[in-house]
Amino acid sequence: MRPVLRARPRGTGERENQAGTQRAVRLTAVYLVALAVLYGGFVLYDRTTPGGSVSPASNGLLTFTLIFVAFAAVGTYFALTPAPRAVEVAPDHVTVVGRWGRRRELPPLEKLSLRVVRKYSAGWLSSSPVELVEVWAENVPVRSYLADARLFEGVPTSPKGSRS
Repeated sequence: MRPVLRARPRGTGERENQAGTQRAVRLTAVYLVALAVLYGGFVLYDRTTPGGSVSPASNGLLTFTLIFVAFAAVGTYFALTPAPRAVEVAPDHVTVVGRWGRRRELPPLEKLSLRVVRKYSAGWLSSSPVELVEVWAENVPVRSYLADARLFEGVPTSPKGSRS
């Protein structure tokens, strides 16, 4: 028995956020490398100064290590969170699949409003253009997303500065 293939209405299906994800991951990597370089500099300074060979607990290096790990974890979370994995478009709703698996159901594309906050051109952080957008609808709070320029294709764009 052959599987039945159903035609999807135009513009529906899953849209992956490749460029937004790429930019968020690369920006996170830059952040973590910068933190690691700073941390390495402090460790090197600690080891080369007179009296720097005392235990890490007594000279504050252990505390600094914990602060470094906390900054790395929080920074990674905040850098990756605005970039959703994908947007699933159905005729009656849109589902934004968040970076950490959270799913937000929104009204259909034609009922959403979108405002481009900032545009990022293609470069070494992403291979194609990325936009920081705000999406909202009636009775739906404003959400910001770091998205591939085509991720919310079909959503009417509001004039700059307008949220009505």
